[in-house]
Amino acid sequence: MTSQALNDSPAAVRAAIARGEITGNTSALCPGYVQANLVILPKDWAFDFLLFCLRNPKPCPLLEVLDPGDPLTRTIARGADIRHDVPRYRVWRDGVLVDEPADIADLWRDDLVTFFLGCSFSFDFALQNAGLPVRHLEQARNVPMYRTTRPNVRAARLGGPLVVSMRPMAPELVARAAEVSGQCEGAHGAPIHWGDAADLGIADLARPEFGDPVEIKPGEVPVFWACGVTPQAALMEAKPPLAITHAPGHMFITDLRFEELGGLESAPKQS
Repeated sequence: MTSQALNDSPAAVRAAIARGEITGNTSALCPGYVQANLVILPKDWAFDFLLFCLRNPKPCPLLEVLDPGDPLTRTIARGADIRHDVPRYRVWRDGVLVDEPADIADLWRDDLVTFFLGCSFSFDFALQNAGLPVRHLEQARNVPMYRTTRPNVRAARLGGPLVVSMRPMAPELVARAAEVSGQCEGAHGAPIHWGDAADLGIADLARPEFGDPVEIKPGEVPVFWACGVTPQAALMEAKPPLAITHAPGHMFITDLRFEELGGLESAPKQS
């Protein structure tokens, strides 16, 4: 990834992704723009998942839903093609991860329904602008994500555990982090917990189930946000015959600015 790619427009970055020029996690890309989690399901599972999102809005804030068989976005980006515009996908069959391709054109079907969910990468630069640490950006890593023992609210065939992302910071900074991220419920909003990870059933912060571990400095505490990888845990349990998601940290980058989802402290606009 070039330094220029970090500051290109979302459309330019999506085009580079579609060409295979950007393949890694997207956490540092397009500062101030909204990034999105992805879930694609057959039509006969779509209502179940829509209901799951409505009952679990913290980990699953809906940004856009496409018509069955339609791969082109209408509101969050300008005609982006979801078959090509994510750096890495995950393909699930009967709840089992079977592939992680860079393109899903050969898997596309007329009955597939695409859901876009808000992502916490959307407010990372707002946290930085507020003088708050974002360790995975500082260390050029993917954000650490953990399964918890907190159950989601079940919706038809979907349930599973809540997944959270974690950003360490000093205790006196947590309220400010909650204020900044809480401005944007469309990107998971304020943290759900901070302090003892065991309260969420997390045994070892150095071993996240998704993403990369990050340094926790002396005096810092882990701060946890609901995470859009939560649907992947639900799909593993529910076992639909086919599901396609983003690989954790490899997001769809939208044309929306952070402030358009309610955030007031976005990165400066790019020329």
